Amino acid sequence: MESITIHDKNFVPYLKHDEIQELIKNLAEKVYEDYKDETPIFVGVLNGVIMFFSDFLKYYKGKCEIAFLQVSSYSGTQSTGIVYKKMDLTKDVVDRHIVLMEDIVDTGNTLENLFEYFKNTQRPKSLKVASLLLKPDVFQKDFTIDYVAKEIPNKFVLGYGLDYDELGRNLPDLYQLEEGRINH
Repeated sequence: MESITIHDKNFVPYLKHDEIQELIKNLAEKVYEDYKDETPIFVGVLNGVIMFFSDFLKYYKGKCEIAFLQVSSYSGTQSTGIVYKKMDLTKDVVDRHIVLMEDIVDTGNTLENLFEYFKNTQRPKSLKVASLLLKPDVFQKDFTIDYVAKEIPNKFVLGYGLDYDELGRNLPDLYQLEEGRINH
């Protein structure tokens, strides 16, 4: 893995694809232990979750269904703090066990908004969250992220579904923003 440049920023290697796969496999096994006697609906929060969601499903051994919704709270490398719903939920989930699948949780604003959405309009039997990445230094909400593959420092990451202004999602590895250098 070598450093890369996307738009005006340099990114350095952070996690290799094989390491990510091992984290996801372990996470899928933990979720399976809790739901092996149920048929949960895994709800992918688009767009960033796409690679994690797909790989998670390959490792999940139990029965399950899937659905998607799309929200956004980012502009460039910063969360705007405002969550926009871009696409409605693709399946009825009333009285079902829901596991929200997130690529990354930082401030928790998006999830807080989604919890309200599900509680007020969807009324699931249960609602849990599985995230590939969690930034505990900036997460200060009143709820638990039930399943976390890896905690990371509060640095901007891209690759493996995560983007910087729509580029970099297709990279198989994770990169983090290089400190103190910007290309012009």
